[in-house]
Amino acid sequence: MDDKSLPELQKLLKDPSTDAELRSLATEEISSTTERINALSASLQASLVPQHPFAHLPCLLELRPGAGGDEAAIFAGDLLRMYQAYCSRRNLQLRILNIDSSTSKGTEDQIQEAILEVSDPGAYDIFRCEAGVHRVQRVPATETKGRTHTSAVSVLVLPTFPGDGNDEMPIGDAEINRPSSDYSVNPQDVRIDVMRAKGAGGQHVNTTDSAVRLTHIPTNTVVAIQDSRSQHQNRQKAWRILRARLAQARREAREEQMAALRVSVVGIGRMGRGDKVRTYNWSQQRVTDHRSGITVSRLDDVLEAGESLDEIMSSVKSWLQSKDLEALVADEEAASVKQEKQSK
Repeated sequence: MDDKSLPELQKLLKDPSTDAELRSLATEEISSTTERINALSASLQASLVPQHPFAHLPCLLELRPGAGGDEAAIFAGDLLRMYQAYCSRRNLQLRILNIDSSTSKGTEDQIQEAILEVSDPGAYDIFRCEAGVHRVQRVPATETKGRTHTSAVSVLVLPTFPGDGNDEMPIGDAEINRPSSDYSVNPQDVRIDVMRAKGAGGQHVNTTDSAVRLTHIPTNTVVAIQDSRSQHQNRQKAWRILRARLAQARREAREEQMAALRVSVVGIGRMGRGDKVRTYNWSQQRVTDHRSGITVSRLDDVLEAGESLDEIMSSVKSWLQSKDLEALVADEEAASVKQEKQSK
């Protein structure tokens, strides 16, 4: 069938005199035309939205259990393994910068904190959609009455500058020394404490002052690293994490200011990192993302970082694009309203 406009094809379907063969061809053409329109619409939307300022950077993933006690800490381990599998399948370079774990009798490893680095350029753009509170609903291994518990893990995605992989080279000197940079930190604002490492580690533990704790006094942001035997390496890692956290906090503060302006002027806000973003339900074997609204009934495939996880992440990225576009329009409207008020 020759290319026809969508209204013409729909008119053919509504016409009772259209024969069956032509009707079938029109139906197929409408389907393919609709798919092309949706693809072009998505492409246009992507071209209109400015790239996120951190999109080209590597990133840190920070996992911390929230409500739910031991079960939340166990679920943090599940998410850790999911992201490890995802990076392995995508050939992304991931390493663990810091991990605080424990094991209780009769339970799996419990993660109290895990900080991962994905050093590939563009990793922040890939994992940006994972930031927020991930909720799990399942019967814990320690539950004797078969009751379903709800627990949560917070996932933070922070931008970072690439190093040389050995923590020997200062990261982004030109950028971190620029006063207006999100990564700029006044050393006089940071208290540095060194101490002996705690926990398992053989003869090294409690014999050398290798653990490092940085405290950014103005914001009370604290980073403690003790996973290396070298105080120098722990200090390098701690500074990188501190700069990443402060950069993200500064960016989010600006976004919150803009969101408040949008709400006051045009009524558009956006979901923050403290909001529940995804639910993993064991009994129903489903995963639901509360931003894009997508639900998949292949929980195991999601946790194994299979195509189901790709499907969810792609859906959320489209949602983020639509929200960024809404914000772009809202900013223009807010600026216009502000200008009108000033001119009066």
